[in-house]
Amino acid sequence: MGKLLIAGQKSGIVHALDPDQAGKIVWQTRVGKGGSLGGVEFGIGADARAVYVPVSDFNGRNPTAGGGLYALQIGTGEKLWHTPAPELTCKGTPACNAAQMAPPTILQNIVFSGSMDGHLRAYDSKTGAIVWDFDTLKPFDTVNHVPAKGGSLNSTGPVIVGSGGPGTMLFVQSGYGSLGGMPGNVLLAFRVE
Repeated sequence: MGKLLIAGQKSGIVHALDPDQAGKIVWQTRVGKGGSLGGVEFGIGADARAVYVPVSDFNGRNPTAGGGLYALQIGTGEKLWHTPAPELTCKGTPACNAAQMAPPTILQNIVFSGSMDGHLRAYDSKTGAIVWDFDTLKPFDTVNHVPAKGGSLNSTGPVIVGSGGPGTMLFVQSGYGSLGGMPGNVLLAFRVE
């Protein structure tokens, strides 16, 4: 297999193109229903084995619609696993929904993916099992004593500083009041163990 350019789109389809053959389509895989806030919104991630695709499929009438994360075999587009969005813990909160619009971040064998429900989850890259889940939808005591609270995770993925060893940090912003999300104003820092 040579080089591939892989992109997801709001249609709910992930495309792999061959840049050395004028963008010839190598494979296409549907992961979502698609729509104006459907399919893949802000990006995907990859390692040497797979491409990881968060799905939005936001439906303003049904907050539990959408969400979930797929792993596709990088050379063929075959679905390796799919983990649906977990049950919402923010039910009854305005703008609570299951969509996963933010791009994922990969560190070693973990895929970090944020959700519009305010959760940052870590998925096992081989199985799709959720191995860690942090609910950001709450107030936080901040280092500068400015009142802060979390909200939806959208538009930007977690940022990792380090290679996974001691001292590696993960940073994520929580709060996104647009596109059907919950506002917030906090930057969270986690030490990876």
